[in-house]
Amino acid sequence: MKSGTTGAAGLNHRSHPPDVRSGLDRDAIAAAVVDNLFYLQATLPQYATRNDWYMALAYAVRDRILDRFIATVEAFSSPESTVKCVAYLSAEFLTGPHLGNGLISLGIWQSAREAISGLGQDLAALLEQEEEPGLGNGGLGRLAACYMDSLATVGVPAIGYGIRYEFGIFDQVISNGWQVELTDKWLRFGNPWEILHSEISFDVKMGGRTEQGRDEQGRYRVRWVPDHVVKGIAYDTPVPGYRVNATSILRLWKAEATESFDFDAFNVGDYHGAVEQKVVSETISKVLYPNDEPEAGKELRLAQQYFFVSCSLQDMIRIHLLRGKALDEFDVYWAAQLNDTHPSIAVAELMRLLVDEHGMDWDRAWTITQRTCAYTNHTLLAEALEKWPVPLFGRMLPRHLEIIYEINRRFLDEVRQRHSGEEDLCRRVSLIDETGPRYVRMAYLATVGSHAVNGVAALHTTLLEQTVLSDFYRIAPEKFLNVTNGVTPRRWMVLSNPKLSALISAHIGDRWVADLEHELVRLEPMAADGAFHAQWQAVKTDNKRTLAALVKERTGIVVDPESMFDIHVKRLHEYKRQHLAVLHLVTLYRRIKETGGEGVTRRTMIFGGKAAPAYRIAKLIIKLITDVAAVINADPDVSPYLKVVFFPDFNVKNGQRVYPAADLSEQISTAGKEASGTGNMKFALNGALTIGTLDGANVEIREAVGDENFFLFGLNADEVVQLKARGYDPRAVYEGNPELRRTIDLIGSGFFSDGDRARFRPLLDSLLTRDDYMLLADYQAYVDCQRRVGEIYKDQKTWTRMAILNCARVGRFSSDRSIREYCRDIWQLRPIAADITQIQSETHRGKAVIE
Repeated sequence: MKSGTTGAAGLNHRSHPPDVRSGLDRDAIAAAVVDNLFYLQATLPQYATRNDWYMALAYAVRDRILDRFIATVEAFSSPESTVKCVAYLSAEFLTGPHLGNGLISLGIWQSAREAISGLGQDLAALLEQEEEPGLGNGGLGRLAACYMDSLATVGVPAIGYGIRYEFGIFDQVISNGWQVELTDKWLRFGNPWEILHSEISFDVKMGGRTEQGRDEQGRYRVRWVPDHVVKGIAYDTPVPGYRVNATSILRLWKAEATESFDFDAFNVGDYHGAVEQKVVSETISKVLYPNDEPEAGKELRLAQQYFFVSCSLQDMIRIHLLRGKALDEFDVYWAAQLNDTHPSIAVAELMRLLVDEHGMDWDRAWTITQRTCAYTNHTLLAEALEKWPVPLFGRMLPRHLEIIYEINRRFLDEVRQRHSGEEDLCRRVSLIDETGPRYVRMAYLATVGSHAVNGVAALHTTLLEQTVLSDFYRIAPEKFLNVTNGVTPRRWMVLSNPKLSALISAHIGDRWVADLEHELVRLEPMAADGAFHAQWQAVKTDNKRTLAALVKERTGIVVDPESMFDIHVKRLHEYKRQHLAVLHLVTLYRRIKETGGEGVTRRTMIFGGKAAPAYRIAKLIIKLITDVAAVINADPDVSPYLKVVFFPDFNVKNGQRVYPAADLSEQISTAGKEASGTGNMKFALNGALTIGTLDGANVEIREAVGDENFFLFGLNADEVVQLKARGYDPRAVYEGNPELRRTIDLIGSGFFSDGDRARFRPLLDSLLTRDDYMLLADYQAYVDCQRRVGEIYKDQKTWTRMAILNCARVGRFSSDRSIREYCRDIWQLRPIAADITQIQSETHRGKAVIE
């Protein structure tokens, strides 16, 4: 092989076709990869590592995305443009790997595979090489990523704003059955998808004091004198739409010190002090969700939230003024969506920027702030509705506390005028909780400061209006509406389940990929087609074999792809009730031991999910799962019929293997606790049947697929409330159900814990004395429902028909539909149509191609 050539393709890095940056065919991509090996990775094909090849391909794909990215920026930033932009503010963006998504969005998967193969490489290996950005904890961050994909696909100019965490959500390993957290070093090999914009930076003030005075015109003004200032630096990642030339921007902020090195301190020998400010400042963007139990952790989380919100709003104002627009029209050109309570400080910060920094009067600034901001609530759990101690808040953000006091004063005056004599109502809706130690209620700030408040499933929105925000709903019912969550079919079908996607497209065409809501239902007649059944089953079996191989590789456990794959993967939390599934497993174990397995449906139960490092009970549930699994899998009487797996480090990349292989989707949260869920949608879209409660989006999924195609069990939300109001006694349930009692007693005896009776005592005591999440109340209904599941699974014709109908009828749960509803009902903007064939290399000649 000669230097500078590839033996397979015979391409020289010094002579490439003219479309090496933008060409979509095999030869152009191959030339780009070789070019990038030489000019970006500084190596030759014969010496390149797998990471070199991955980086070279990633940069080639990024170039082609940037064609569309620049076109989007040009069209949006034109002074003549009247386009409204969405700013999606989120503390999490769990994007998953970018390479596969880029290939699909550009429509060049096959060309890239042929190009890479011609260069002697394997595309699957390069896809596996990519590190997953762990910039989210679970559903919240994954939803934000789906929405960025859909915003681009639907044609909405959008910027996703967040934090560029140096270390994301931890990597999870299981050691002796316990979760162990390892640092997520996702940036260790570099990140070819991001673009550093050092010139886009903003100062973010912290601490200090405020000073009051008058300006030159005699107007009252407040000046914030901070203790220290942190600089935020922009890193952009383009997020391409599917087969369109619109591209969203994911702009993440990295924290840096305004002055990284103190020469005076260094010169007198204070080497630590010389870099102290740099270390302190950069801590803000160091890690996703630091433990906020200690005071220092609370300070860091508040600093993180304010840091990214301030950078983002300052950037929005910068862009707005660059477009030549008047600041008085800010709300006309911007919609700021607050993804949960984390960015709710945006209400106070936008007021500060408009009033203090740009001299706007309060009333006009408040109108703009309310019209700009909208708030998505994602939880009914009190602990997740953030509250900050007033002393901490005032110490870190003194000016914002003053602004919040003023917002609160004016708001409560309005409440008193409209609801005269209801002083208790004022106390309940005050932005400051004064029932004990004083707190700033961030969810209340977001609600008061936004023009729209939405829940994320029909049931969730109803409960939001009836419970945690009921007083605000009474005061301003017009603000409240529902937008049920959705998932992108590009990631969760086309990329993760290519064989099923190909099978569907072969029968109904491929328009469903961009129009899931209206096109996927055309698959429904195939539920009665025997030949299609066989094809469907072959795809499912192949997906199960793939997952079984991965399970063996990661855990050493051998599972049978012919068994039912019963899967419970999601964040570990007591309300999600992974331990209810464990109670069922122990019950099954006992039954098999007693009956010899006669009539039992062979089942593989797969768990996955991470517990927050400080959440001791959740970590104990993981240990319970692994201990029960160890006993069951080692028992020769039981293991032929039942296997249990805890699949470690569940994330987007692993989810792409898990969802397509599932037969049964476990969605068994306590009714009234789950806001929506999106895992339930991904499972159903991939043809899994759901066993679940009437919680979150389960309600709407059941309505969509049909009652007969959904395994329903358990109390509904009203019944949960009523039972608790009557005085729920979990121990009475335990005493009155012999099988439940034997199951719990077997765990408590130490049978699954090497004779250690104390190991699971905290968990069992919690169930028997409080059972906050009603496991024992739902136990018998769940076990009975699982028996029905097993019986139906034996009839593969019936099961397959139900699975096909599940897939065909869940098109409404596309994130494209969700975004269109946000556009119509909250943001008041019209998506822009864009055709990928219009662009090619036109942007290099300065042409804006988005109307």
